[in-house]
Amino acid sequence: MEVTRIEGVTPSARLREELAGQTVILAFSRGKDSLAAWLALRDAGVNVVPYHMHLIPGLRFVEESLAYFADWFGCGPIVDIPHPSLFRWLANMVFQTPERCQIIEAAAPPVPEYTDYNKLIRDHFGLPEDAWVCDGVRAADSPNRRMAIKSHGPINHNGRTMKVVWDWRVANVRDAIGAEGVKLPPDYEWFGRSFDGLDRRFLQPLKDHAPDDYRTILDWFPLAELELTRGSL
Repeated sequence: MEVTRIEGVTPSARLREELAGQTVILAFSRGKDSLAAWLALRDAGVNVVPYHMHLIPGLRFVEESLAYFADWFGCGPIVDIPHPSLFRWLANMVFQTPERCQIIEAAAPPVPEYTDYNKLIRDHFGLPEDAWVCDGVRAADSPNRRMAIKSHGPINHNGRTMKVVWDWRVANVRDAIGAEGVKLPPDYEWFGRSFDGLDRRFLQPLKDHAPDDYRTILDWFPLAELELTRGSL
C-alpha cells in the first residue's frame, strides 16, 4: 500500500530494518498509531519495551486496555507513569476549587519534560543511554507534523528518538491492526480517538459510558463538570 513520500527523508521501512535485533523503547499511547508502530517494530525483528503515560491516575478503562495489550503482546505489565500534561493542568489550576489552588500553589509541582522521562525509562529497564525511544507519529496526521518531519526528519539524534511509521497513512495503520486482529481500546468507540483531554468531547462520553472513571476525573479536577454545563447552555 502506498505510503507518504517526502524527498530526502528516509522511508520508515528502512529505519525499522536498521533497528532489527535492537531493544527500543516505545512511547505507547494506546492509540492506533502507536499500536501500529509496535506491530511494525515487532515484525521487523525489533525488541520493544513499551511505556504509557496516563493523563489521570486510576482510570479503569485505561488500566484494562493496558492489561489487554500486555497480554496480547506477551510483554508483561506495561510501565505506566504520569503524563506531563497532568502536572501542567495542576500547575495551571485547571478545574480546581479555590482551596485546592492554594495547596497547589504552595506545592509548586514541577512539570517534567519528555527527555526527563526518556532517561528515567532507560534507567528503569537498564538500557544504555543511547537506546532509541520510538513513537507512532505520522506525517499524514496533520500539516504541522508533515512540516516538522519535512524540516527535521523522523530522527532526533541528540534525543535518540525516532518516528518509526512516519510515512504510513491511516489505511496502512488500519490494515496492520486489522491483519493481526488486535482490538483498539474503548476510546475509539466513545471518542473516535484515544483519550486526550478534559473537554466535552471526552467528559460527556465518559460520564455516559464509564461513570466510575468520570468520578475519578472529578476527584482530580472537581470543577470539570462545568465543561459539560457550559456545553449545554
